[in-house]
Amino acid sequence: MTEQQSSYRQIMKTTSLFGGVQVFKIIIMIIRSKFIAILLGPLGMGISGLLNTTTSFIGALTNFGLGTSAVRDIAAAYNTGDQGRVSIVVTVFRRLVWITGLLGLILTIVLAPWLSQITFGNKDYTLAFILISITLLLNQVSSGQNVLLQGMRQIKFMAKSGMVGSVIGLFTTIPLYYLYGIAGIVPAIIITALTTLLLTWYFANKLKIKPAQVSRQQTFTEGKGMLQMGFMISLSGMITLGVSYIVRIFISNTGGIEQVGLYNAGFAIINTYVGLVFQAMATDYYPRLSAVANDNKKCKTVINQQAEIAILILGPIIILFIIFIHWIIILLYTNKFIAVDEMVKYAAIGILFKGASFAIAYIILAKGASKLFFWNELITNFYMLALNLIGYHFGGLTGIGISFLFCYLIYFFQVYVLVRIKFEFSFNSEFYKIFTMQFLLAVSSLILVQYLGEIYLYVFGTILILCSFWFTFIELDKRIGVKELFNKKIFNNFKDE
Repeated sequence: MTEQQSSYRQIMKTTSLFGGVQVFKIIIMIIRSKFIAILLGPLGMGISGLLNTTTSFIGALTNFGLGTSAVRDIAAAYNTGDQGRVSIVVTVFRRLVWITGLLGLILTIVLAPWLSQITFGNKDYTLAFILISITLLLNQVSSGQNVLLQGMRQIKFMAKSGMVGSVIGLFTTIPLYYLYGIAGIVPAIIITALTTLLLTWYFANKLKIKPAQVSRQQTFTEGKGMLQMGFMISLSGMITLGVSYIVRIFISNTGGIEQVGLYNAGFAIINTYVGLVFQAMATDYYPRLSAVANDNKKCKTVINQQAEIAILILGPIIILFIIFIHWIIILLYTNKFIAVDEMVKYAAIGILFKGASFAIAYIILAKGASKLFFWNELITNFYMLALNLIGYHFGGLTGIGISFLFCYLIYFFQVYVLVRIKFEFSFNSEFYKIFTMQFLLAVSSLILVQYLGEIYLYVFGTILILCSFWFTFIELDKRIGVKELFNKKIFNNFKDE
């Protein structure tokens, strides 16, 4: 096996692992979403979305981006093989996690009346914000445990935690919605955060990291780098969530809370059901890219490999969603949510550009270029906010989908030019071939949806889906030897018999 083939297989292994987890979570999500859609409706989903978005914004303000910045420090310490060094870094990190989590909790309690007023136009949800303030601490500590697992490449533990959490979340939140309806939203949010904390804590404790004696001065010295990098990431994340918050408030004031629920449902479809690729990037690709961050040539190779695999996997899924989105929405929610189908169709094509963009953009984090990362994301958020508001004003939810597509089209060219100039990066011809083919098939599927009746749409649409799957299979076989792996598995099964 060549080094290049081994690298491709590592990408596929991680993506497949999280793909399997994601499929499992999707099944749970389908059941959960169906119950929520029936029990709460668009109004309930709108309230839940606004509560979560608001607390996420506070979290981004107070968590100092530790969930991302600390991965580099922990991975670097772990790679040295020095357990003493690992213990010091982890001890410092855990202290910072608790401090920032408590900061988020206190700030949410203090600002609760104001948050209720600006989010819902009244102070009726003040108590709700006070109660869910505890989730700021719980989520930050949970994030800290996940960072330890990620930095030490314990991918299987992260996968198990996600799967178990999905099941527990289903069986704890649905009864609350059934018994209390909209009044069950706040308890459900708190229980979900608590469950996540317990699971991540359980798996993180399996790492057997010995606590280290670290003074306050050493805590400050060791944590300074995490906080500096994290501050820029946090500031960027806060702006991103702020944009999302403004868009939701704009939709709520213009079209009503039900429209917010529809908006949330539409992007839940997009982000959840193609999320396996992006989750794999955040979990395995980022530490792997960080390991070769000092070598631009190696970075180029790793980025191209990740981008190729991402587009090959995303292509067929996106086309499937575009062709069968009407039935997917009915399956996941109810007929009341059909209004988001046009939004999802356009946004789905934008996911192709998002996949390629993210593969490039991670090099900025891997290089530790925090200021460059911040300004890049700041500019992006400005035009994303403008395009989303313009899109909804003129085209409603469909306009939001179109603006999503254009945002990531612009972002793709923006980060490509930036990274090409700064880090001498360029895509190879294989990536362009793969992207062009999947993009053309996706656009063709969108055209079919717009102009063909149901029978012809499903016939020709299925042909496009099969073409995309076949193209993906052929290209993956070139890179990881799919046929060879399949034949070996069959041979070994016969041998065992």
